[in-house]
Amino acid sequence: MQEITQTWVGATAKQIARAVRRGDASATQVVADHLDHIATADRELSAFRVVRAGEAIVEAEKVDEQEELADLPLAGVPVAVKENTAVAGLPTWNGSAAARSPIAEDDHEVVRRLRGAGAVILGVTRMPELGLWALTDDETSVTRNPWRADRTPGGSSGGSAAAVAAGLVPIAHGNDGLGSIRIPAACCGLVGLKPGRGVVPCQLGANDWFGLAEHGILATTVADAAVGFSVLAGRRPDKLVPPQRLRVATSLRSPVRGVRADEPNRDAVATASRLLAAAGHDTIAIDPVYPTALSLRGTATWFAAAAQEIRASGLDRRSLQRRSRRHAAVGDWVDRRGLVREADRAQWRERSIRFFADNSVDLLLTPALAATPPSATGWAGGSWRANLLTSIRYAPYAAPWNIAGLPALVVPVGLRPDGLPVAAQLVGPPGSELLLLAVAGQFELAAPWPRHAPNWPRVPTVAG
Repeated sequence: MQEITQTWVGATAKQIARAVRRGDASATQVVADHLDHIATADRELSAFRVVRAGEAIVEAEKVDEQEELADLPLAGVPVAVKENTAVAGLPTWNGSAAARSPIAEDDHEVVRRLRGAGAVILGVTRMPELGLWALTDDETSVTRNPWRADRTPGGSSGGSAAAVAAGLVPIAHGNDGLGSIRIPAACCGLVGLKPGRGVVPCQLGANDWFGLAEHGILATTVADAAVGFSVLAGRRPDKLVPPQRLRVATSLRSPVRGVRADEPNRDAVATASRLLAAAGHDTIAIDPVYPTALSLRGTATWFAAAAQEIRASGLDRRSLQRRSRRHAAVGDWVDRRGLVREADRAQWRERSIRFFADNSVDLLLTPALAATPPSATGWAGGSWRANLLTSIRYAPYAAPWNIAGLPALVVPVGLRPDGLPVAAQLVGPPGSELLLLAVAGQFELAAPWPRHAPNWPRVPTVAG
């Protein structure tokens, strides 16, 4: 009779941490299980840029040697970090060898907080060059969506999303400048939270993408997303409390003129509305007013962020991908004409906050995407125009809330006819991160989603 080997691959972060704290599992064994899975599975996915196999085992042993684990919410939990965030002892790749910065001497603050909570960093995950695109690949590899290998996992936190959806890690770090957590979460059937401005220390690049970027978490469950968020925010994990009756605005309107959500994404909003009603909340159709200038200014900021990042880091533009060079060149033009202004961002933030008060609504519900995830091909070698238009057309709904600095979350609500997951986006006023997570928890309770992509993780059985 063939012996079945039990593994911790596929368990949630909360299950792993609870077992390690109780002594029912060792962090070393948990990490070894995940490293074994990565060694075979990531050949198909290319989710990781670098895997810290030996270092991760040593760090897991240190967790096991600690006498007191009660205060470690991520005790022994394997975690992946997006490659634009400093991990001591590794270069900060920023999406390509050409954009790579020297080996980091110290961890970024969010990495320090993850380690302080007991997490073990298994490696850094792939992203597009400089985090500019909603598609993840470079000259060395194409990162693939575990749900369908011919589709992108999104971007720019595409490697993190692919790793979580395939069970390579239970949770992963990402960051979000114009949707870079929420877009991959929607592509890969995950919970993805972008906190509001100032909640988690950012310190990304030259100026945090003009203040648009935030660090956050990708997870397979709301509970894991909640504990990951609490750790990044430097808080004790809070128990999510089901909210009392809420009034939620629903909108299909696209922030980008001429782009419209396809039928599966429109149906996702209808499904989410029914889940809200079943949980005792009220929904009302109210469209935010997206000024034409908003998409123009937002796109200009996207260009200018690339130009400023390249100037600040001293990168040789000639070594960068063609799409990145062109993006930055347009950013130079935008900068010279003063088209990126803090006053415009502040005005949209004020208007967005007023939307909730003026309409007496607690949250806003929108599609997460406008179309199915694009193909997983060599976008890095493609034209700037193709990358630009593809990113905008399939994922227009995320960016306004970076410009406003408001918290936003993506939650799975079903499957598309093509078999890929479909999701909805929830947006809230400042300080509503826990409310967003609590509502997502109601969705999860009423209509649980597959925690991993079909046929992943590829292990005999799952402990926990």
